Amino acid sequence: MKRLRSYYMQFRHNNNQAMERKWIFPLAVGSIVSLFLLFLTTLTSFDGSPFLFFYRSSAVTGGSSPFVENQLKPIPISTLPPSPRFAYLISGSAGDGRMLKRTLLALYHPLNQYVVHLDREASSEERLDLEKFVKDHPVLNKVGNVRMIVKANLVTYRGPTMVANTLHAAAILLKKGGDWDWFINLSASDYPLVTQDDLLHTFSYLPRDLNFIDHTSNIGWKEFQRAKPIIIDPGLYSMRKADVFWVTQKRSVPTAFKLFTGSAWMALSRPFVDYCIWGWDNLPRTVLMYYANFLSSPEGYFHTVICNAQEFRNTTVNSDLHFISWDNPPKQHPHLLRLADMQRMIDSNAPFARKFPRDDPVLDKIDSEILSRGPDMFTPGGWCVGSGKNGTDPCTLIGNRTVIRPGPGAKRLEKLISSLLSIDNFRPRQCK
Repeated sequence: MKRLRSYYMQFRHNNNQAMERKWIFPLAVGSIVSLFLLFLTTLTSFDGSPFLFFYRSSAVTGGSSPFVENQLKPIPISTLPPSPRFAYLISGSAGDGRMLKRTLLALYHPLNQYVVHLDREASSEERLDLEKFVKDHPVLNKVGNVRMIVKANLVTYRGPTMVANTLHAAAILLKKGGDWDWFINLSASDYPLVTQDDLLHTFSYLPRDLNFIDHTSNIGWKEFQRAKPIIIDPGLYSMRKADVFWVTQKRSVPTAFKLFTGSAWMALSRPFVDYCIWGWDNLPRTVLMYYANFLSSPEGYFHTVICNAQEFRNTTVNSDLHFISWDNPPKQHPHLLRLADMQRMIDSNAPFARKFPRDDPVLDKIDSEILSRGPDMFTPGGWCVGSGKNGTDPCTLIGNRTVIRPGPGAKRLEKLISSLLSIDNFRPRQCK
């Protein structure tokens, strides 16, 4: 704003000087060379106004001002920050094709980028059906911001293959996804509790280097049950899924870096994702080699990298942005969410929740009461300009993609973010 103001004042000063010079020329010429009067009446100044008095008089009586500063219009400056863009990985396994489509449509916004992945355990028919859906959908095809990993990976949660698949998707998004600000990994059993307009609006006010990742250095029992044992994941070399198997030899806890653990679901900033892929100081690759033999490595790899990297350790927000219902103490998998959990999900103010059964009635309730989307339709947003008459999807007609219309979900999300970034929560809960 200060720079624009200085430009404006300089522009006024230069034009005032030009106005003073403008009067000298016609008076001098008029007094010396009267024979050229008719010719002079055709001359105009640099701002388009005539030099001679009677022309100026007629211009003034017509309602326009001879002064340049009165003709200047203030430059409109938006007080709203630019909208961010999200890059999503939505992954699933055998039988998740339909849920993956549903989650994609619920999360879709033309500003964002998406990678969808059905792992190698899914049948060829299911994967081809998903690929056809992405290619043939008129909106997805027109915008071109959804990519499917056609060379599928075999993914097991207990081994490092999920980390490898996440890094694969991140590399695709960095190379082909254009500009985006946060990378969010979800599964086909995740579902949004706010619209993308709510999410984009709220995140537009946040520093783009924040990383939302639930983490702690208090690994407790995991030191003996996960860090010291050595496992081999058949998913790294086999064509079929099988459980990990254990090496009899134990190892000590590393001393070159400190171990952290937490949730496998996160929203990572682009600078940090870029660092994980390029690894310019080799830390991400060193940690990746260690976690290749670590049980449930998705719950530790990114956490350990970010908290051991001096450049990023102070950018963490200790949250996975999810509502998850766990046992106490937590087991391997959380509770499946049902209709009875609806109010607790809303009260959590979280933008996402998991884990949902396929096509459960609770998803229909979220669609109708929170997302306002019909079956097999997009979640409506400011970019949707269709009429929606006769049950049609208003988002099949794309308007201005930068128009954001936040709803009640933005207020809930604002409460969550304000709490996470408060003095009591933000700094004290960062990497330690």
